[in-house]
Amino acid sequence: MKNYLLIVFFLLFTTSSLRAQIIPADTIFLNTLEQGFWTSDFSLGINFNQASFSGNWRGGGINSIAFGGIVAGKANYMKGRFTWDNELELLYGVVNNQGEQSRKQNDRMFFDSKAGYQLTGNWGAFFSANFISQFAPGYDYDTPERLMISDFLSPGYLTTGFGLEYKPNQEFNLRIAPLSPRFTFMRNQELFLNVPDNYGVPIGSQLRTEWLAFQLYATWDKDITENLNLRSRYMMFANYETMEWRRIDHRFDLTLTAKITEWVNVTFTSINLYDFDQDPNVQYSQALAIGLMYKIGNKQ
Repeated sequence: MKNYLLIVFFLLFTTSSLRAQIIPADTIFLNTLEQGFWTSDFSLGINFNQASFSGNWRGGGINSIAFGGIVAGKANYMKGRFTWDNELELLYGVVNNQGEQSRKQNDRMFFDSKAGYQLTGNWGAFFSANFISQFAPGYDYDTPERLMISDFLSPGYLTTGFGLEYKPNQEFNLRIAPLSPRFTFMRNQELFLNVPDNYGVPIGSQLRTEWLAFQLYATWDKDITENLNLRSRYMMFANYETMEWRRIDHRFDLTLTAKITEWVNVTFTSINLYDFDQDPNVQYSQALAIGLMYKIGNKQ
């Protein structure tokens, strides 16, 4: 329980720091913008889809309602050789088809914070921490009765890293962390009844610690055109103690955003994941949405 309290305190503190930089208030931005230390970017988006059919509609179909939302933000600090980069991404969506229970369409919590120090040219040293989990329970619907297979902090991943980073420009960043402890949380102590492997956490325990590990982390954020942005993120994690090819974790996130008007965006998201402790096969999810997007910040 103490570990959870420390993690929650850490997330609240860092998230509060992030929010303090992205609130569009002149009193906050004036000094930081003039000094050039902080750049920030914050976006809030919602999308809504609805379909309905009359009882005699011969084309077939099912009444449905879907709703989704995204909160994303960046706050980066740079002074001299020191940098501090923060990124937050929250997604959640539900769909309700007639005759079925409401189901999640999307559910993701991601937070990353990195402190770096430029050594020479495009290389620097860094320390980072990133957190991944979800908001609500996840279910397997391919059974007579839906089975809960995941939950908030079940699992939850906090991965730290210390090593070297390569940053040739503002678009691309590569981190190489030969020392990267990871903590896997399992808050729900009954989940192993439906997921025997318990996401690698020993049954009866709420925490698995992998002290000796390696992490590779790369991001690419590119404005392809004035109204089209591509963001990608790749993460690799390898435990030195169980080092073999099939036990190396890989995750690739891709987001493609097309700006239609000042307020309307079309967004395609894709997550591709291989984690042997979760499933021996590759997992993937994708979503295409059109909706309202509001952005603020001082990022040029």
